[in-house]
Amino acid sequence: MPSYNPPLRDMQFVMHEVLNVTAEFKQIPKHAEMDVDTINAVLEEGGKFASEIIFPINISGDTQGCVLDKKTHEVTAPAGFKEAYAQYVQGGWPSLSCDPAYGGQGLPFVVNQCIYEMMNSGNQAWTMYPGLSHGAYECLHAHGTEEQKTVYLPKLVSGEWTGTMCLTEPHCGTDLGMLRTKAEPQADGSYKLNGAKIFISAGEHDLADNIVHLVLARLPDAPQGSKGISLFVVPKFKVNAKGEMTGRNGIYCGGLEHKMGIHGNATCQMVLDDAVGSLVGQPNKGLQAMFVMMNAARLGVGNQSLGLTEVAYQNALAYAKDRIQMRSLSGVKAKDKPADPIIVHPDVRKMLLTAKAYAEGGRALACYCAMLLDKELNHTDEAVRKDSAEMLALLTPIIKAFITDNGFQATVMCQQVFGGHGYIKEWGMEQYVRDARINMIYEGTNTVQSLDLLGRKVLGNNGATLRKFGKLIAALVEEEGVNEKMAEFINPLAVLGEQITKFTTEIGFKGFQNPDEVGAAAVDYLRVAGHLVFGYFFARMAQVALQKIAAGDTDPFYAAKLQTARFYFAKLMPETATLMRTARAGSKVLMDTDLALA
Repeated sequence: MPSYNPPLRDMQFVMHEVLNVTAEFKQIPKHAEMDVDTINAVLEEGGKFASEIIFPINISGDTQGCVLDKKTHEVTAPAGFKEAYAQYVQGGWPSLSCDPAYGGQGLPFVVNQCIYEMMNSGNQAWTMYPGLSHGAYECLHAHGTEEQKTVYLPKLVSGEWTGTMCLTEPHCGTDLGMLRTKAEPQADGSYKLNGAKIFISAGEHDLADNIVHLVLARLPDAPQGSKGISLFVVPKFKVNAKGEMTGRNGIYCGGLEHKMGIHGNATCQMVLDDAVGSLVGQPNKGLQAMFVMMNAARLGVGNQSLGLTEVAYQNALAYAKDRIQMRSLSGVKAKDKPADPIIVHPDVRKMLLTAKAYAEGGRALACYCAMLLDKELNHTDEAVRKDSAEMLALLTPIIKAFITDNGFQATVMCQQVFGGHGYIKEWGMEQYVRDARINMIYEGTNTVQSLDLLGRKVLGNNGATLRKFGKLIAALVEEEGVNEKMAEFINPLAVLGEQITKFTTEIGFKGFQNPDEVGAAAVDYLRVAGHLVFGYFFARMAQVALQKIAAGDTDPFYAAKLQTARFYFAKLMPETATLMRTARAGSKVLMDTDLALA
């Protein structure tokens, strides 16, 4: 059986020693009183919930899955899920970073980020139920009418109700401009929706009393394409102005998807049959409103793979220390045993360190982005809010795609450490591989994220935001450029920073002549950008570790951090050379292939 220990020490290191979040909070009045001890106490309790409540039902939930009663259209979640959710609600966890005006606790998003990482390590399928609810809360909080906020937000904040996002249809996935679900206006100001949605995570379940669906649909006179999409709130049970449920609505689960992973989450085919809903935001402007939830989901999906990377790494490390097989190539290491633990073998260490580096780099980036979100929404300085939003927009596709690509690679490597046992269900590793695979697909495939990064976020403003991130790197290089102990971290970061400027210009020029050049380079480009971002954070983490050691701190944590950073720069970042070369190979070898693909 696998185990999980919340990585509290590393979370505290990132937040308090690298990002210094409490100093940032001093500039945000609503969080100005937030201190280190409060944050640490919340994280410790969150870690207990993840490891003691939902982690023990992860494998059983995967084995049992969800069950649909086709007569009633009701879905029963795996054993223990409903009880765990009740404890989650009782503990006040749904309200952690929500607006106090609707019953929230008003804690910073960066704290919520770490709680969700631990819950994803504990049980990704279970965590998707409250995770989607938080996205629905954010969307209605930003774009809902006062009546919608009054009716729905208190119940979403408390966890009494959950939420979903209903976008995909059988004939269209990412291309939402083709969706067909219709919304007919009624005399009382409501709308009746008819259509079908698929792949709706947490679309039906027995964890909560009501489910608040956010549904994209078309009004009768809507223009074609994505400019004719409106957003509606459609509850499972109809609700009056007092927030009281008044009867079953015409939205129900017509079937459960048979999936490779995340079996404990109900991925539903949803049918809308004269379902009553209300318009969210402006007519035909639904996609803009839904982007609040979609962007939150993209950050959340990156967080899912971060959680899986961490738990897979922990278990692979424990196994590698215990499993004995063969002798070390450099001589016997365990003289009292018939063979050495497999952790002595170089390639086993490479797999373990890859997972560890991707977890620690991902955690630093995820916390940084959560801090940007805190500043975007709450900082008193408009310029800071604008800059934070711009930087977060640049980094969101990297969080979603780079962390999930890395997460799948890491879980596969951790499974490999187990050898044949990694293929056996009871060890838990094969589930992490299966669960991690979906994260590269949903909420916009990683190719879509790559196109978003290169086409919109970088070339779309002629590299202006990328140059802003480059200034962060330049400042660090300037600060540490003459420090010999930082050279092994600073020099490769500075070189990659210079290379990506030339690389971006080159791809942009070729793309101007032929747009397919952007499509051909985008996936490789995102990984190069991802390594640039990870390299920056590893250099910052190494900087802090060296300063602590120089000050006489003997905590082995800092020496370990330096070893992980050295591995990252020596063994993982050099991937960028190959990526830039393959990106520069262009689109011709992809597009002039009609005979090969006949």
